[in-house]
Amino acid sequence: MNMKTLEAPNYIGAQRLFILIAGLWVGSLLAVGYLVAPAIFSTMTDRQAAGMVAGSIFRLEAYLSLIVCIGLMVLANLLVNRGLNQFRLIRWLLLIMLLCSIAAAFIFIPWMNTLRDNALAQGMPVMLSPSATLFGRLHGASSILFMLQSILGVYLVWRLTKNRE
Repeated sequence: MNMKTLEAPNYIGAQRLFILIAGLWVGSLLAVGYLVAPAIFSTMTDRQAAGMVAGSIFRLEAYLSLIVCIGLMVLANLLVNRGLNQFRLIRWLLLIMLLCSIAAAFIFIPWMNTLRDNALAQGMPVMLSPSATLFGRLHGASSILFMLQSILGVYLVWRLTKNRE
């Protein structure tokens, strides 16, 4: 009788797809936050207009992050269910990153947009309005959240590319 040792499939294609998507997503986070936004503010002379453009880009990035993060969480769950336990920690990282995206997309960005729109309706930029202090605090908090998401994203890609031998 021929005895074969059965090995669990390693689902290398799914893992490589996961790494590719995660790398592109984290790259987009880093590009938007640390290249595009500073370039907008250093190029445009009107800070109010620059903030509106940057805010629009960050809103799109937050929505992209929601979609990609949920997709990666589904794929990570499938991989864990198929025995690839190294994706257990990855799921937690993705959950925290998803919470950051939800906070940005549905709390911070809409709140700051409302403050800006209200100030513009009163004929002044938000930083000269009575809401300037609140806007600054919200901007600071959202910046910290984005930095946390960026750091977690770099760690995510670092973990994903770790040699598993």
